[in-house]
Amino acid sequence: MRRTPHGRAVATGALVAVTAMLAVGVQAGTGTAAAPRPGSTHATPDPGALPAKLSPSQRAELIRAAGATTAETARQLKLGAKEKLVVKDVSKDVDGTVHTRYERTYDGLPVLGGDLVVHESKGGTLKGVTKAVRSQLKVASTTAKVKPATAEAKAVKAAQARGSEKTEAAKAPRKVVWVADGKPLLAYETVVGGLQDDGTPSQLHVITDATTGAKIFEYQGIKTGIGNSEYSGKVTIGTSGSAPNFSMTDATRGNHKTYDLKHGSSGTGSLFTDADDTWGDGTPQNTQTAGVDAAYGAQETWDYYKNVHGRSGIKGDGVGAYSRVHYGNSYVNAFWDDGCFCMTYGDGSGNAAPLTAIDVAGHEMSHGVTAATANLTYSGESGGLNEATSDIFGTAVEFYANNTSDPGDYLIGEKIDINGDGTPLRYMDKPSKDGASADYWSSGVGNKDVHYSSGVANHFFYLLSEGSGPKDIGGVHYDSPTSDNLPVPGIGRANAEKVWFKALSQYMSANTNYAAARTATLKAAADLFGEGSASYNTVANTWAAVNVGSRVPDGGGVTVTNPGNQSGTVGQAASLQIKATSGTAGALSYAATGLPAGLSLNATTGLISGTPTTAGTSNVTVTVTDAAKKTGTAAFTWTVNPAGGGNVFENAADVQIPDAGSAVTSPINVGRTGNAPSTLKVGVDIVHTYRGDLVVDLIAPDGTAYRLKNASAFDSAADVKTTYTVNASSEKASGTWKLRVQDVYSQDTGYINGWKLTF
Repeated sequence: MRRTPHGRAVATGALVAVTAMLAVGVQAGTGTAAAPRPGSTHATPDPGALPAKLSPSQRAELIRAAGATTAETARQLKLGAKEKLVVKDVSKDVDGTVHTRYERTYDGLPVLGGDLVVHESKGGTLKGVTKAVRSQLKVASTTAKVKPATAEAKAVKAAQARGSEKTEAAKAPRKVVWVADGKPLLAYETVVGGLQDDGTPSQLHVITDATTGAKIFEYQGIKTGIGNSEYSGKVTIGTSGSAPNFSMTDATRGNHKTYDLKHGSSGTGSLFTDADDTWGDGTPQNTQTAGVDAAYGAQETWDYYKNVHGRSGIKGDGVGAYSRVHYGNSYVNAFWDDGCFCMTYGDGSGNAAPLTAIDVAGHEMSHGVTAATANLTYSGESGGLNEATSDIFGTAVEFYANNTSDPGDYLIGEKIDINGDGTPLRYMDKPSKDGASADYWSSGVGNKDVHYSSGVANHFFYLLSEGSGPKDIGGVHYDSPTSDNLPVPGIGRANAEKVWFKALSQYMSANTNYAAARTATLKAAADLFGEGSASYNTVANTWAAVNVGSRVPDGGGVTVTNPGNQSGTVGQAASLQIKATSGTAGALSYAATGLPAGLSLNATTGLISGTPTTAGTSNVTVTVTDAAKKTGTAAFTWTVNPAGGGNVFENAADVQIPDAGSAVTSPINVGRTGNAPSTLKVGVDIVHTYRGDLVVDLIAPDGTAYRLKNASAFDSAADVKTTYTVNASSEKASGTWKLRVQDVYSQDTGYINGWKLTF
């Protein structure tokens, strides 16, 4: 079972990562960036904030220097006595700012979920730290009570439950400290091999509590000369040797090699060789053709990262990966394996349609870039971001290649046509067109397969690149909507690529969710364009357009905080304060349409009050106008229940929540006969600057606690404004019910703004 989005495993650099192009079970020359469309203007990024083009030796020297001072860095960051830092990656900006990514160990054990990035100015001054976990680590003991064999058995059973075949533990369980859920635990990590149900190799990572033996988490580590190519026409590829012994080895790009697996599923197979350095004939029947496409896609990806982002190779170390084609028999997928540092391509249904198009190659190699940087865990929301990152840069590589046979577009895998009907695998402008992907964020999006939860970030990238609404780009028609029905202008694809790469490589970590991705991209946009600039605000508003965070006032505009859907009861007084802000000084005026009968809005204060007189559901729209006559709106529903049924009990008094202190409660006295319902609605309104700090419980009159929300060190969004449904049918309704809230981490504060129970 997949866990909720906010507590996820973190793969360290020692772990194997393999990523498939498709959801499990699905069968079936130098380029230039596009110029802005006529009439559009885009800000130019600050040149100093762009990545410097480091040679492999320069990068190695930065890593060596950082590795020599890890103890001092740990001291400055006030890490615990048993914590140590291990350098994973280093990047540098043109202005000399250095971003060093570290993994942590505790008493010699790897820490899963404790990665961090230190940002230093050219002179060595600390500019900031991006942490996955904010507190020091401490576990009671590093002596396990559960035997490794027990953990291994549980892991194999978990793999079998997923439908894996030929399951086997890849290696003995290793002892780790698990901190991805916020609280450090001694655990085992076991990697189980075998095959997934579509023939893709399996590397299931299972985390087991070393004290109780309970499974904590699991995630899949397998992520899914002259050449005549099938998809890109006649192309030039890098080869080596001389007649009659040419090989598909690209000496100019880290000695990238392309191999023929000849329908095998292990090893490297045979390196492609040729007598006259003319490869393939453009048809899948010629075995060299798929090799040409794979080699061409790999070289375009290498060139894109080097020329656009200053990254020499997947890891930045100048070392090439390798490609394997003709994997398996009628295998309809492609995958990246960080263990072998290689891409692998199947030949499609009937071995007639190899999955070797440019955007697929860019997609797979970009999984390697993700593994070498933020290492986004392949599950939940971070897994969706992992997949989206590969779709984003696969798309970027396709545009960069500027190939007339496969021109750039915002369609994923459109050339390989695995469905046989001309449709792509995924659509970035409106992801839901594939029938499964999410257009917008919701609380359950992390429970989708990562290839479908990726839709939120894919949609964000398209909107940030091109803006919303109908338009034709490169002969393809797009019509991208927004969740709030408000337009966004876009900042241009080249700028959007720079924002995403900077966020990935310098501000994201393994457990980044969508809320944290918004924060990371805003930090990147602040570096590139300036905080509060038009481009910065567009990044924020584009996230709001996919339902992540709220819009920001731009040029004196009005932002209205949506209060969420409301409920009440005939004959019971109601009150709701509408909140709005504007970039223009002066008074705001409020108006509303669709209010339930008996309620009215104060045009000066924005307070809705009164006593509902008629049962039913109303569609309410509030419009707020500022002194410059600019407006903002919020739309929501207001359901009025009949008297005697659906009673609402509410406490609107503020209760301060102490920072990292004791729990506080807010009481509601309920006078109602019988038992509480099985669908008791608990409406919570908590104002807090970091909601992941909070643990929230409903306490019944007899003292029984119902957990509403767990803490999560990675949920950096503000406020808890939602309605929970609780099965409280075993509880007497009458008595004092309490909302209990505790802040379990330091640094951020807030208060209970109010809450209500609907019976």
